[in-house]
Amino acid sequence: MTLLSLSPQAAHSLVAQGALLIDIRSAAEYAGERIEQARHIPLDQLAGVRLDASGAAVIFHCRSGHRTQANAAALVACVGGEAYVLDGGLAAWKKAGLPTLRTAGPRLDVQRQTMIAAGSLVLLGALLGAAVSPWFYLVPGVVGTGLVLAGLSGFCGLARLLMKMPWNRPAP
Repeated sequence: MTLLSLSPQAAHSLVAQGALLIDIRSAAEYAGERIEQARHIPLDQLAGVRLDASGAAVIFHCRSGHRTQANAAALVACVGGEAYVLDGGLAAWKKAGLPTLRTAGPRLDVQRQTMIAAGSLVLLGALLGAAVSPWFYLVPGVVGTGLVLAGLSGFCGLARLLMKMPWNRPAP
Protein backbone atom coordinates (compact mmCIF):
# COMPACT_ATOMS: atom_id res chain seq x y z
CA MET A 1 0.00 0.00 0.00
CA THR A 2 1.24 3.53 -0.75
CA LEU A 3 0.24 6.97 0.40
CA LEU A 4 -2.22 8.57 -1.98
CA SER A 5 -1.99 12.35 -2.48
CA LEU A 6 -4.84 14.62 -1.43
CA SER A 7 -5.31 18.27 -2.29
CA PRO A 8 -5.71 20.60 0.70
CA GLN A 9 -9.43 21.02 -0.08
CA ALA A 10 -9.99 17.25 -0.26
CA ALA A 11 -8.04 16.75 2.97
CA HIS A 12 -10.07 19.48 4.67
CA SER A 13 -13.26 17.76 3.56
CA LEU A 14 -12.08 14.35 4.82
CA VAL A 15 -11.03 15.82 8.18
CA ALA A 16 -14.52 17.35 8.52
CA GLN A 17 -15.90 13.82 7.95
CA GLY A 18 -13.75 12.36 10.74
CA ALA A 19 -10.41 11.55 9.11
CA LEU A 20 -7.38 11.64 11.38
CA LEU A 21 -4.85 14.32 10.41
CA ILE A 22 -1.31 13.57 11.64
CA ASP A 23 1.40 16.25 11.73
CA ILE A 24 4.82 14.52 11.54
CA ARG A 25 6.94 17.67 11.93
CA SER A 26 9.21 18.41 14.89
CA ALA A 27 7.84 19.84 18.12
CA ALA A 28 9.33 23.27 17.37
CA GLU A 29 7.72 23.36 13.92
CA TYR A 30 4.37 22.27 15.36
CA ALA A 31 4.61 24.91 18.12
CA GLY A 32 5.22 27.67 15.57
CA GLU A 33 2.25 26.98 13.33
CA ARG A 34 -0.18 24.10 12.93
CA ILE A 35 -3.50 22.94 11.57
CA GLU A 36 -5.97 23.04 14.45
CA GLN A 37 -7.45 19.58 13.82
CA ALA A 38 -4.03 17.91 13.46
CA ARG A 39 -2.70 15.46 16.00
CA HIS A 40 1.05 15.88 16.53
CA ILE A 41 3.18 12.73 16.33
CA PRO A 42 6.76 13.54 15.24
CA LEU A 43 8.17 11.29 12.54
CA ASP A 44 10.85 9.87 14.85
CA GLN A 45 8.15 8.72 17.31
CA LEU A 46 5.97 6.92 14.76
CA ALA A 47 8.14 3.79 14.53
CA GLY A 48 6.09 0.85 15.76
CA VAL A 49 3.01 2.98 16.49
CA ARG A 50 -0.33 1.65 15.28
CA LEU A 51 -2.82 4.45 14.58
CA ASP A 52 -6.43 3.59 15.28
CA ALA A 53 -8.62 5.88 13.21
CA SER A 54 -11.75 3.81 13.94
CA GLY A 55 -12.26 3.03 10.28
CA ALA A 56 -11.62 6.60 9.13
CA ALA A 57 -8.84 7.64 6.79
CA VAL A 58 -5.48 8.87 8.08
CA ILE A 59 -3.83 11.88 6.44
CA PHE A 60 -0.16 12.64 7.12
CA HIS A 61 1.43 16.03 6.58
CA CYS A 62 4.67 17.93 7.09
CA ARG A 63 5.76 21.41 6.02
CA SER A 64 6.05 20.83 2.27
CA GLY A 65 5.10 17.19 1.68
CA HIS A 66 8.66 16.04 0.89
CA ARG A 67 9.36 14.54 4.33
CA THR A 68 6.04 12.70 4.24
CA GLN A 69 6.67 11.27 0.77
CA ALA A 70 10.24 10.27 1.68
CA ASN A 71 8.93 8.24 4.64
CA ALA A 72 5.78 6.91 2.98
CA ALA A 73 6.54 3.23 3.60
CA ALA A 74 7.04 3.74 7.34
CA LEU A 75 3.90 5.88 7.60
CA VAL A 76 1.72 3.37 5.73
CA ALA A 77 2.92 0.68 8.16
CA CYS A 78 1.29 2.66 11.01
CA VAL A 79 -2.17 2.52 9.44
CA GLY A 80 -4.51 -0.38 8.90
CA GLY A 81 -6.81 1.35 6.41
CA GLU A 82 -6.76 4.27 4.02
CA ALA A 83 -3.64 6.45 4.25
CA TYR A 84 -3.05 9.74 2.47
CA VAL A 85 -0.48 12.51 2.25
CA LEU A 86 -1.49 16.16 2.18
CA ASP A 87 -0.06 17.21 -1.19
CA GLY A 88 2.22 20.21 -0.60
CA GLY A 89 1.94 19.91 3.18
CA LEU A 90 1.19 22.83 5.46
CA ALA A 91 2.46 25.30 2.85
CA ALA A 92 -0.21 24.17 0.35
CA TRP A 93 -2.86 24.16 3.10
CA LYS A 94 -2.09 27.83 3.82
CA LYS A 95 -1.87 28.70 0.11
CA ALA A 96 -5.38 27.26 -0.32
CA GLY A 97 -6.60 29.76 2.29
CA LEU A 98 -7.37 27.14 4.92
CA PRO A 99 -6.94 28.15 8.58
CA THR A 100 -3.89 27.51 10.77
CA LEU A 101 -2.97 28.38 14.33
CA ARG A 102 0.20 30.45 14.83
CA THR A 103 2.11 31.35 17.96
CA ALA A 104 3.37 34.88 18.44
CA GLY A 105 6.48 35.64 16.43
CA PRO A 106 8.22 33.58 13.78
CA ARG A 107 10.15 30.52 15.01
CA LEU A 108 12.81 28.50 13.27
CA ASP A 109 13.47 24.98 14.41
CA VAL A 110 16.83 24.38 16.11
CA GLN A 111 18.19 22.40 13.16
CA ARG A 112 17.75 25.37 10.83
CA GLN A 113 19.17 27.74 13.45
CA THR A 114 22.22 25.46 13.73
CA MET A 115 22.74 25.43 9.96
CA ILE A 116 22.47 29.24 9.84
CA ALA A 117 24.91 29.70 12.74
CA ALA A 118 27.44 27.17 11.41
CA GLY A 119 27.28 28.58 7.89
CA SER A 120 27.68 32.13 9.19
CA LEU A 121 30.72 31.17 11.27
CA VAL A 122 32.35 29.42 8.31
CA LEU A 123 31.69 32.37 6.00
CA LEU A 124 32.92 34.91 8.57
CA GLY A 125 36.07 32.87 9.27
CA ALA A 126 36.83 32.54 5.57
CA LEU A 127 36.31 36.26 4.90
CA LEU A 128 38.39 37.32 7.92
CA GLY A 129 41.07 34.79 6.98
CA ALA A 130 41.37 36.33 3.52
CA ALA A 131 41.10 39.96 4.62
CA VAL A 132 42.70 40.15 8.08
CA SER A 133 44.81 37.17 9.09
CA PRO A 134 45.21 33.55 8.02
CA TRP A 135 44.65 32.59 11.67
CA PHE A 136 40.93 33.19 11.13
CA TYR A 137 40.89 30.11 8.87
CA LEU A 138 40.85 28.14 12.13
CA VAL A 139 37.20 29.13 12.63
CA PRO A 140 35.87 27.20 9.59
CA GLY A 141 38.15 24.30 10.54
CA VAL A 142 36.75 24.13 14.07
CA VAL A 143 33.14 24.45 12.85
CA GLY A 144 33.69 21.77 10.19
CA THR A 145 35.23 19.43 12.77
CA GLY A 146 32.28 20.04 15.06
CA LEU A 147 29.82 19.21 12.29
CA VAL A 148 31.64 15.98 11.42
CA LEU A 149 31.69 14.93 15.08
CA ALA A 150 28.00 15.84 15.43
CA GLY A 151 27.19 13.68 12.42
CA LEU A 152 29.18 10.74 13.76
CA SER A 153 28.04 10.91 17.38
CA GLY A 154 24.55 12.40 17.16
CA PHE A 155 25.56 15.11 19.67
CA CYS A 156 25.80 18.72 18.45
CA GLY A 157 27.11 21.21 20.98
CA LEU A 158 26.03 24.18 18.86
CA ALA A 159 22.45 22.88 18.71
CA ARG A 160 22.45 22.30 22.49
CA LEU A 161 23.67 25.87 23.00
CA LEU A 162 20.98 27.26 20.68
CA MET A 163 18.25 25.29 22.52
CA LYS A 164 19.14 27.23 25.68
CA MET A 165 18.72 30.63 24.02
CA PRO A 166 15.78 32.74 25.26
CA TRP A 167 13.94 32.65 21.92
CA ASN A 168 13.86 28.83 22.06
CA ARG A 169 12.47 28.55 25.57
CA PRO A 170 8.78 27.83 26.04
CA ALA A 171 6.65 30.86 26.86
CA PRO A 172 5.84 31.18 30.61
